[in-house]
Order: sequence, then structure tokens, then C-alpha cells
Amino acid sequence: GGGMAAPGLNFALVARGTVVLAEHAMDATEAGRAAPRVARRILEKLPPGDSRVSYSQDRQLFHILAQGPLVYLTVAPEGFGRRIPFMFLEEVSKRFTEAYGEAAKQALAYAYNTEFSRVLHQQMDYFNSNPGVDTMSKVRGEITEVKNVMVENIEKVLDRGEKIELLVDKTDRLQGEANRFRGHARKLKNQMWWKNAKMMALIGLVLSLILYFILALACGFNLKCGKKQ
Repeated sequence: GGGMAAPGLNFALVARGTVVLAEHAMDATEAGRAAPRVARRILEKLPPGDSRVSYSQDRQLFHILAQGPLVYLTVAPEGFGRRIPFMFLEEVSKRFTEAYGEAAKQALAYAYNTEFSRVLHQQMDYFNSNPGVDTMSKVRGEITEVKNVMVENIEKVLDRGEKIELLVDKTDRLQGEANRFRGHARKLKNQMWWKNAKMMALIGLVLSLILYFILALACGFNLKCGKKQ
């Protein structure tokens, strides 16, 4: 993707099946803008049941913790590793369950977005900027080992049509930007043309006036040079 992605967790959501209940994005780059779309594709394709899985796409890893009907997902660059993202997901899952419990099973899309996107933001900040969380978790022995978490390539989840769709989406966006640029250039060219045309007209007018005054001085204001007595 274009631009540098955020160095740590840069997107997170909580969903029930494919219904997104809350989400938060930290990253305004192209990769960041693509994350919600890719995440939704993954939700559509995710096999039912509890699982911990990471999908790789474009040097980003989409980490998923599925518990019953609820799915917790976060995105981080491959280099960020997998232990911290899963610790983050565990923490988010704990907080979400404590806050909404059974109600989440019937909630409508984005029902908790206003409140819980703030929690996602705080937790992402905490796990991104706190190098001690890793050691702390080992000491408390809370985190389930993630070595056995499967990493799947996104290619396996999306069928060919969808992969092409994601690519097309990217090329459409680039095409759009190119068209906007061309339109802007054309507008600029037209503006410059008008500016030049106005300038030429002004110069023409000034020259005509100067010529008129020269003739007027020579022949009088009626310009009747030939009719002298």
C-alpha cells in the first residue's frame, strides 16, 4: 500500500458475525483506509466457532479472536509480532463482555460505536506505547500462548473475484486521483489562457489609447489630418 502504516495496532473492531458493533482506526494512510474493507471480507469468510487466527495481506496482519458469536479483530504490521495484538484482543474481549454481556447478542450494527470506539482507541494507545505490557503479561501468566495461532494468507480466504475487487478498488482510487489531477491541470491551463487573453486585450487597449493620443496631438482630437487648410 501507499504511505507508511501506523507502526503498531492501527485498526480494531468488534463484530457479531458480520455485524460490526464498534470499530476504531488509527491510520489515515492508504493501507489504513483499506483495513476496514478487508476486515469485512474476512468476517464474511470466517468459519464459525472459536478460533485465533491471523491473516496476512500487504505486509499487514489481521489478527482475530473469535469467541462464540463475537469476533474481535485488530490490524498491525507484520513486524509488530503477534503476542501483543492477541493480548490486546483478550483485553478488549474482557472489557466488551463486562460492558455489554448478553445484550451484544441482539445489538444492531454500530450500537456500541460511540462508547466502545473510545475504549478501542485507549487500549490501542496503551498496547502500542507500553513496551512493558509483554513482560507484565508473562509474569501474570494471563496470556494464552500464540505460537500455535495459525497465520493464513488472505488469498486463501478471498476467492478470485474478491481479490480482483480489492485490486480494482485500489486502481479505481488511483485512476480517480489521476483524473482529478488532470482536471485540475486542465482548469489551471484554462485559467492561464484567460489570464493571457485578458492581458493581451489590456495591452491592445493601452496601445490603441497611446496611438490615439499620439494621433490626437498631431492632428487634433477629431483626427482630421488630411483636411488642414
